[in-house]
Amino acid sequence: MMRWFLSLIVALFLSGCSVLEGKPQPAPPISDHPQEISRNQTQNLQEMGAFNVWVRGSPMDVEDEIKARATAEKADYYVIIMMDDTVIPGRWYARAILYRH
Repeated sequence: MMRWFLSLIVALFLSGCSVLEGKPQPAPPISDHPQEISRNQTQNLQEMGAFNVWVRGSPMDVEDEIKARATAEKADYYVIIMMDDTVIPGRWYARAILYRH
């Protein structure tokens, strides 16, 4: 009985993960500046690389730094994987992936 219950819990957990992932969506049309997209929009795009940024300021400053880096690398799109504040007040850390069409 316990083995059956454990199998059911694992199956429900795995099916729940697929719901959170989302269905693939097309990326928006290319524009003259890099655009932020979500992970489910990266299908059929070429990954250019990932990078980290550390910024003193606000989350908007982090996004500005990521956009500037994507522009400098001539990326069409970028995905912000994570953004979090550090133990130092006003200091933010983020990781992003750049994509090209």
